Amino acid sequence: MALSNNNSKRAVLGTGVLALAGLASMPLHAQDAEQIIKDRCLACHTVSGDAEAPSFSRISQQRKTPEGWLMTLNRMTHLRGLELAAGEKRALVQYLSDTQGLAPEEAAPYRYLLEQDTNRVESGIEPALAETCSRCHSAARFSLQRRTEQEWKYLVDFHMGQFPTTELHSLARDREWYKIASTETAAELGQRFPLITQEWNNWQQAVKTDLMGRWRITGFVPGKGEFDAWMSAVKTSDNHYDVTLDGHYADGTLLSGAGKATVYTGYEWRASLTIDGVKMRQVMAADKKANRLEGRMFLAAEREIGGEVSGVRDQNMAALVAVQPSYLRAGESAELTLIGQYLKGDIDLGEGVVVEKILSRADDRITLIAKATGSEGLRTPRVGTAADNAGLAVYSELARVEVLPANAVSRIGGAGGKMEKVRAAYRAVGYSAGADGKPGTDDDLRLGYMPASWSIKPADEVAAHDKDEQYAGSINAAGIFTPGDAGPNPERKMSANNVGRLTVVATVADSSAKVEGEGSMLVSVPDFVRRVLD
Repeated sequence: MALSNNNSKRAVLGTGVLALAGLASMPLHAQDAEQIIKDRCLACHTVSGDAEAPSFSRISQQRKTPEGWLMTLNRMTHLRGLELAAGEKRALVQYLSDTQGLAPEEAAPYRYLLEQDTNRVESGIEPALAETCSRCHSAARFSLQRRTEQEWKYLVDFHMGQFPTTELHSLARDREWYKIASTETAAELGQRFPLITQEWNNWQQAVKTDLMGRWRITGFVPGKGEFDAWMSAVKTSDNHYDVTLDGHYADGTLLSGAGKATVYTGYEWRASLTIDGVKMRQVMAADKKANRLEGRMFLAAEREIGGEVSGVRDQNMAALVAVQPSYLRAGESAELTLIGQYLKGDIDLGEGVVVEKILSRADDRITLIAKATGSEGLRTPRVGTAADNAGLAVYSELARVEVLPANAVSRIGGAGGKMEKVRAAYRAVGYSAGADGKPGTDDDLRLGYMPASWSIKPADEVAAHDKDEQYAGSINAAGIFTPGDAGPNPERKMSANNVGRLTVVATVADSSAKVEGEGSMLVSVPDFVRRVLD
C-alpha cells in the first residue's frame, strides 16, 4: 500500500477519536456505568434523585458526542487524579453517549470535526461567539455540546481557573472578557445549544436499528484511489461488531481488511481496521433508518490522510450506489464501473448515453465502455429497477478545476525529533460551465473528482524570494503533500526552518486541453498540542 504505515501512535489532545475507535471490548450495562460514577466520581460530584434515575452534578447537565465524553474522562484523569480501568472508561463513554449524546440533526452540521477533516475554514459563526470562543477553539468544538445555561457559565469559570491568562489574549484584554463571557456569551450558548431539545427527545424515543449485516461500501484512500467493497459487521455484543472488508480499488487491485467497531448513541459508527497491513479508522453516521452510513476513513497514524466513505445496507434488493468515474465527455468513449448490489436487468445510462461494450458483469459490479451524445447535464443511470440518483454528468468541455481542500495546513517535523511531519492530501474536482456558459457561477455542473497532475509554486513574492517551493515540501503524483524537515536549515537565510507558503496546482487533462486549479498550503511549525503516546 503506497501509504505511510507509521506506528508511532499520535493522538490529538481534545478530540480522542483515535483512542475512541479502539475502545471496542466487552461492554458493561448501564447500571454498571452508573455504579462506576458513584464509585469514582462522587468525591467531587454529588448525586440526587432516586435510584432509578440518578442525577449527577456537573455531569447530568451536559450532552456530548462520544469524543466529547472521552475528552472529559481524559481531562479528569490527567488533571483531577481520576483512576479508571480501561473497561470502566469504555463503559462510561458508551453509557454517557447513549444517554446524554447528540441527536443526528444536532451533530450533522459539525461532523467534519468528528471525522477529523480538519483542513477547513469555518464560516457563518456568530460574531460574538467567534470573538469569545472561536479564537481558541473551532466553532464545532462548542457546537457539539449541549448544556444548561448555568453549565455554560461554569465552563467560563473553568476557563478562568484553568487558564488564568485567558483575559490577556487578543480580543480579550481590550474588553471586560470575563463579564461578557459569563453573562452574554453563556446566555447565547445556552439559547443556541441548550440541554433539552426536541431533536434529542425524539431521538431518545426513536426505535434504534442494529447495524449488523452486510454493507456495500464505496470510498477513497489517498495514494490508492477510489474503492468499492463489501463490509460485513458481525455483532459480538450490544453495540460491538467484528468487521471485515473485501473489495477492489478502481485500478483492479484487491482490498482486504478486518477490525472492530462500536456504535454510540444508536448511530455513531467508530471502527478500528487494518486494511492491507495499514491501520485505519472509520468515523461514520447511520441515517435514521439505518440503511446508509456516511463519513470518512483515514490513517490511524495520520488523520489528515483520508477520504470520504459511504455504505448502503444489503437488504436483498437491487441498489446502484455509485458510478466511477461520475462523468462522461460528450462524443468520447470511456470506461465506467457501476457499483451496487443485485444488479440484474437492462442497463440504461440515460438519454444519449450508449453502452458500447460490457467488459465484465457481476451482480455487484459492472464494467463497460460507454459513449455520450446530446446536451450537458446529469443522467440517471439504471440497472433494472436500481437507479443511481447521484447521476452521471455528461459534459462538453471542462471549464474549471477546484482543488480540495482549498486551504490546508501541514507541519514540518521528523529529522530525528519527536514531532512527526503532518502531511495533507489533495483532490481535484471538475466543473463544466453549465447552461449559462459562464464558469464560476451557481449554474456550473459538478463533474466529480478527476485525475490530475500536481505541482507547487510560491504563494506570493515573499515566498518566491525565500524559495519556499524548494524547502517547504513537495507533492507527489497522488496529490499527497509532504512538508520539509524540522529544525534549522543552513541553506536558508539565517538558517531558518522549512516553513513556508505555497500554492498547490492541479492540472487536469481534458481532451487536448489542460485546465488548472489552485489551492493554498501553509507549511507551519510542529503541532506541539499533539502528544506522542508510548
